[in-house]
Amino acid sequence: MDHRTRPGNIAPHIPAADWQRAQATGQPVVIVVHDTHSTGIPWRRLLVPFAIAGAVVAGGWGLVACLCLLLDAAAHTATVIAGAAGPIGIGGVTLKLARAKHT
Repeated sequence: MDHRTRPGNIAPHIPAADWQRAQATGQPVVIVVHDTHSTGIPWRRLLVPFAIAGAVVAGGWGLVACLCLLLDAAAHTATVIAGAAGPIGIGGVTLKLARAKHT
């Protein structure tokens, strides 16, 4: 038997005792082959790449949302620190980092 031959191109194995009995009695040997190939669209082959692409897109949006959240938190933290520190002076130049709130 050639193992490189695709399944379905050769007859399945018939036990020797059954073959000899059929030869001796003249009975025909009936081989039933169940076909497992469907005629429709192979949905699994199409679904897997779309599922992977969807996961990549969802992960990308999650990454963008996380970066936006971190930048918002960093900006808020910098504003709070600058407001609490007051004016900073270096070498005669004074900078006020945040404006006072008008109530």
